Amino acid sequence: MTSEIFDDLLRGGVISDLDYHFARFVAARDPEGGILPGLAAALVSRSRAEGHVCIDLRQWAEGGVRHLPALPLPSADAWRRALAASPVVGAPGEKRPLCLDGWRLYLRRYWDYERKVAEGLLAMALDGTGRLGSEGLKGLIGTVFPDGERRIAAFAAARRRLVVVTGGPGTGKTTTAAGILEVLIGLAPPGQRVALAAPTGKASVRLQEVVKGFRPSTVPVEVFERAMPEGAVTIHRLLGAGRGGCSFRFHRANPLPHTIVVVDEASMVDLALFSRLLDALGPGARLILLGDKDQLASVEAGSVLGDICNIGARRSYSAAFRRECLLGTGREPGGDTKEDEGVWDCIVELTKSRRFREGGGIGELGRLINLGKAREALDLAKGDPTGAVSWRDLPPEGDLAAALREWLLARHGGIPASTDPEALGAFLNRHRVLAVTREGPYGVYRLNVVIETLLFRHGLVRGRRGEWYPGRIVLITQNDYTLGLFNGDVGIALEGPDGSGPGVYFPSPDGTLRRIPPLRLPAHETAFATTVHKSQGSECDEVLFIMPDRDVPILTRELVYTAVTRAREKCHIWGREEVFQRALGRRIDRSSGLREALWGRTDSSL
Repeated sequence: MTSEIFDDLLRGGVISDLDYHFARFVAARDPEGGILPGLAAALVSRSRAEGHVCIDLRQWAEGGVRHLPALPLPSADAWRRALAASPVVGAPGEKRPLCLDGWRLYLRRYWDYERKVAEGLLAMALDGTGRLGSEGLKGLIGTVFPDGERRIAAFAAARRRLVVVTGGPGTGKTTTAAGILEVLIGLAPPGQRVALAAPTGKASVRLQEVVKGFRPSTVPVEVFERAMPEGAVTIHRLLGAGRGGCSFRFHRANPLPHTIVVVDEASMVDLALFSRLLDALGPGARLILLGDKDQLASVEAGSVLGDICNIGARRSYSAAFRRECLLGTGREPGGDTKEDEGVWDCIVELTKSRRFREGGGIGELGRLINLGKAREALDLAKGDPTGAVSWRDLPPEGDLAAALREWLLARHGGIPASTDPEALGAFLNRHRVLAVTREGPYGVYRLNVVIETLLFRHGLVRGRRGEWYPGRIVLITQNDYTLGLFNGDVGIALEGPDGSGPGVYFPSPDGTLRRIPPLRLPAHETAFATTVHKSQGSECDEVLFIMPDRDVPILTRELVYTAVTRAREKCHIWGREEVFQRALGRRIDRSSGLREALWGRTDSSL
């Protein structure tokens, strides 16, 4: 009977082949447990693939399993008792395939990842030995940062080994990090070594550009530059990932040689990789995390930055931090006061955007989206006084090509004929078409076919479709550690110098271009249009965001916010009002225990 139920779930597309075989594996090792251990194994495996770190039995029990046929699910209490008695389910710390921690059921390795991340972050947040000299601190911070909220970020970084700088687009997170590095280098003993890292290659390029252009005013330039690395790298490269990314050169027994590690776009870092990063930090090393907590979470399991920042809760600081910050900066942070010190003292949210004008535009639209104010957001999109945002009702499927033709011909063209890095970079960052799904009439696959057809028909690209014509934009979809190309990297195909044939050019962190022969590329696809998920970590001047014609589960408030805030100057939204409003009413809610481990019991901890 147990086997037949798993077969039905697989045939119905409810679980994947991997979920199915794991469920069978667990059920075979607990023949007395009936269906419950195997079903729990299938659900926790499926949930991990959907981004969850664990499942909460109270959400799944007694008919609460969404998208599943009717099954004999017990009460949460009965399920927990059955799992606790199973030989394949262990208590926290036991070496068994599944781990039951309270009401949460984990794959054991994910419980290990979560525990290591929680313990590592709390240790850094409470490590008083990380405090840098108070004498002269106020003057140094005041010189580097005339801005109040940035002063608080610098003070938090000098006080403990962990600081998290979050904020929306244009709030200056990366520039703030460069100033924090100046403060830390000015206060710390000589010999500091800084690492600059990001989850993707394109994000590391942007991080390197900002830090490389920064000029310190309180420490000698040569001292600052001596502490800096040659360039920013991906987190995988920083950790020395081996072929396939399954093993790493740097870990607890062989820690990184850096004293300060900066990680940009931290919202994209999944739980497993974050655990590896913390494991590789050397004794006493400092960690500076930068990211927008309201963006989409990582593609893989976990919502680490959101859990660290306790999304949805008011900002709070301990009384001790408030008192010391006032003395050290002349400013006291806002928000609530907590009795004890904790990770909350290491989080600073920047709120002042230097990119967007007040009273409308992309910044205001992003704020309304984050608040879930669908009606107000829609009204602004339809009548933005700044002209930075526009709304168009989604064209019918048959009229999509004509609508795109009008939009595309006004913007595309002028493909650089040379491999000048500045010209290529400007071209790639000019505009982008974003979609929610890959398939369907308004998905990436169809959009790329339509756009490519239009470009050929109107002579904006020349060559033969399906081949490496100049101007073809390429998105890498699989990591290649040998070439240093990673999922999400974007390049452009051009003819090589002196008739050497086509090549695909990718920007490097040092500002140069790398030419990769097409035959050497890992898995890739044409990318005149990309999904919002693939656009994370990048920005461009103008975005066209095309929503689907119906509601889909992945269309959430965070996804719409991420799409809109990829634009620096203009954002055009094509959609249906009811779909837009439903999206803003749905938030990403990933099951994990990290937030509770860091903050204590919260409203989101069931």
